[in-house]
Amino acid sequence: MAIRVYRDAWGVPHLRADGTDELAYAQGRNAAADRAWQLEVERHRSQGTTASFLGAEAVPWDRFARRVRLEDTARRCMEALEREDPGTAAWVRSYVDGVNDGLVQGATRAPEFAAAGLAPGRWRPWTPMGVWLSAHILFAGFPAKLWRDAVARLLGPEWVGVFATDGPGTSGSNGWLVPAERTATGSAIVAGDPHRFIEAPGVYQQIRLACPEFDVVGLAVPGVPGIAHFGHAGQVAWAITNAMADYQDLYRERLRRTGPGGERVEALGPDGWRPAERRVETIEVAGGEPVTVEVIETERGPVIADGDEAAHWADPDAPAQDSPAGDVSGALSLRHSPRVSADLGFGVLPALLRARSVADVDRALDGWVEPVNVVLAADTAGGTLHRVAGAVPVRHPDNRMRVVPAWEPRYAWRGRHGPMPRERVGGVTVMANQRGIAEPLGAEFAPPHRAERIRELLAERDMWSAKDMAAVHRDTLLASAAPLLDLLARTDPGELGPAARRLRERLLDWDRRMDADSAGAASFAAVRTTTVGLLAGHPLLRPLAEPPPAPEVFRPWLALVPRVGYALEHLLTSDRLPLADRIGAVRAAVEEVAAGEAAAQGPPARWGDTHRLAPWQALPADPGEPWPALAGDHDCVLATSSVPGVTDLSTRASAARYVWDLARREDSAWVVPLGASGVPGDPHHRDQLSLWARCELVPVVTDWDRLTEEPAAPPVPSVPSAAPDRGEK
Repeated sequence: MAIRVYRDAWGVPHLRADGTDELAYAQGRNAAADRAWQLEVERHRSQGTTASFLGAEAVPWDRFARRVRLEDTARRCMEALEREDPGTAAWVRSYVDGVNDGLVQGATRAPEFAAAGLAPGRWRPWTPMGVWLSAHILFAGFPAKLWRDAVARLLGPEWVGVFATDGPGTSGSNGWLVPAERTATGSAIVAGDPHRFIEAPGVYQQIRLACPEFDVVGLAVPGVPGIAHFGHAGQVAWAITNAMADYQDLYRERLRRTGPGGERVEALGPDGWRPAERRVETIEVAGGEPVTVEVIETERGPVIADGDEAAHWADPDAPAQDSPAGDVSGALSLRHSPRVSADLGFGVLPALLRARSVADVDRALDGWVEPVNVVLAADTAGGTLHRVAGAVPVRHPDNRMRVVPAWEPRYAWRGRHGPMPRERVGGVTVMANQRGIAEPLGAEFAPPHRAERIRELLAERDMWSAKDMAAVHRDTLLASAAPLLDLLARTDPGELGPAARRLRERLLDWDRRMDADSAGAASFAAVRTTTVGLLAGHPLLRPLAEPPPAPEVFRPWLALVPRVGYALEHLLTSDRLPLADRIGAVRAAVEEVAAGEAAAQGPPARWGDTHRLAPWQALPADPGEPWPALAGDHDCVLATSSVPGVTDLSTRASAARYVWDLARREDSAWVVPLGASGVPGDPHHRDQLSLWARCELVPVVTDWDRLTEEPAAPPVPSVPSAAPDRGEK
C-alpha cells in the first residue's frame, strides 16, 4: 500500500495514495496520529461510556446516549450500508482499519490518556457513524419543543412566537457565494464559517485527500472519512449552513408495565397497546458507583424521558382504555430519520470527493440525511447551486412545533419530503440560517441580521477577490442592539442620575460595533445582561422561572434567563410586555451599570476583557493557559456567541473559516480556532489561534513541492480486540 503523508507550514496533512480505499485508510491513520485523544472521546460519547473515565459529570450524556440508542443506530446503518452499498461500506472499513492501526502510537503522544487512566480501545466498522450521530443528534434542537410546550402551557400559545429565535443549543453558520461576474478573476468564490460549540481539539480538521480519482482540500470531521461539509475539489467547491429545518419529533407516550417487576412494557399507539423493547444497561462511573439505565423503545422511537422527567409533558386526558392491568405512566420518545430508515447518508461522502461539477454535487446530495443543510456550490464551468439537502419527514404541522400524542394517527410520519427546495443563483447569494429557501421545512430560524449584513457588505463594491473576504468574516456590527437602544432613547434623561445620563449618551453615540477593544460594546453588554435579568424576573414570565423536570441534557433549552437573553430583541419589541415595563427595565439597567462603572477603579472596561474564548474540553483545562479576547457577538457576522444574561464568555463561534477560490485553488484560504494537531505541545497544536482570533486566514497550499513529506510510519500492530476499554460493551 503506497501512502505518503505531507505537511504544509501549518502542519495541515496532505495525504496521497494509489486508490480510494487506501486513501481512506491513510485518513483514518492520520486522524489517529493527530487526534487520538479526540477520537477516543468521541467514540466513548457515541457509546455512552464517557463516565467510565470522566466521572459522574458525564453520566447525563451517557444516559441520553444509551436511551436514544446512538451506537445501536450506527450499527444498523452500517449493516444496511453493507447490504445496499458495499463499496462505500468497504471504504468506511478502510478508514476504521487506519484508525485502529494508528491509535496505539497516537495515544503515546497524547498525555490525556495517562491523565484519565484510559487506554485506547478498538473502533468498530460502525464507529464513524456513531461519531456522526453523536455530533448531530442535538443539532436541530428538538428539546426546543419542550420549551415551546412549556411556554404554551404556562403563559399561553400566543407567547411561543415571542421566544422564537436562534436558541442555546442551535448551531448556525454563515456562507456566501459571489458569482463570476462579481469577482476580479471571473470565477466564483464560495466563503463562510460554520458556527459550532468550540472544542479543544477542534471539531474540524484541515486536510487534503489525493489519489488518481480526485484531489480535494477541505474540512473533515475527525472520526469520519471524507470531507462532508466544506470542500474544494479543484473544478468544484461546496459549503453548507444549518437549514434550521425540523426533522426530529417528540411523542408523548403512554407506557403500561406488566409481568413480574414490570419487566414487560407496552406503549399506546394509533393501533392500541403494542409491545415495546426494553433492556437495562449499566453505566460505569470512574470514582463512583455504577448507574443503571432503562432503555425502552416504542414503535415511534427510543424513550428519552419517563417518570418524573416526563410528567410535565404527560397528557392528563390521554386515553387509558383497554388497560385493565398494569401501571400506566407517561414518557417522551424521539423519532428521527436514521433510526427509522437505518440510513445515515454515508454514500454521499465518497461521491462528494469524486465530484467534478455542481451537477455531481447536486446528485450526491440527493442521498444526504442529516443534519439538514442549505448548500452553496460553484464550479469552474460557471455552474452554481443553491439547495437544501437532507431527510425531512412529511407529517402534521404540529409535529414541528411541540410534543404530540403518540396514539393519534394524524401525527404519524407519511414519507419523506421531496423534492427539496432549491433556488437559482442570480447574483450574490447568502445563507445564514435565516428564513428563506428552507422556510417550508422549519419552525424557528435565526434573526435576519447576519444575512442582511453580509449582503450589505458584498454590495459595497462591484468586484471581489478571495483576499477581500476576510473583511466580511470580521464584521462586528450588531444590528440586534437597536431595540434596547431605541428604548434607551425613549427614557427621560431627567429621570436618570448623573452617571446614568452620561452612560445613556455614550451608548446612544456608540457605533454598535462589538470590537474587542470597545468600551461602548462592554457597556452595552453590561446593560443587556442586567436588562435580561430584570425581564426574567417580570411577573408575566415568572411561571417559567422554575423549569419543569427534564433530563439534564435538555436543561439548557428550558432555562429562563438564557431564553430571555436570546429572545431579548423580541421581548423588547413585543406588546406582550407593557411598554412602560420594558422602558423601566432598560432605565433600571442603565442606572445599575452606571453605578458599577462609577465605582470601578482603573480604565474603562473593554468588551474583550470579559468576552473571551471558552472551549469545551473533556478534561479540565490548564488554569494557567490563557484564551484570547474576542470581538463579535451572537448576531454579528463575526458570530462569537455568549449567553446574554449568563456569561460573556464565548463557547460558540466560528469552528473554521474558509474562502474557496474557483479561479485558482491555491488562492483559497482557511483557518481553524486552534491548530492542525490535537496533541498538546505539538508546534501546530495552537499556532492558528491568534490568527483566528484576529479573523486572519492562512493559505491553502496545493503545490506538492512546497510541502514537506513525512518519513514513512513504521508498522504498528492493530489495536487488539481485547484492548483495555473500560465501559466498552
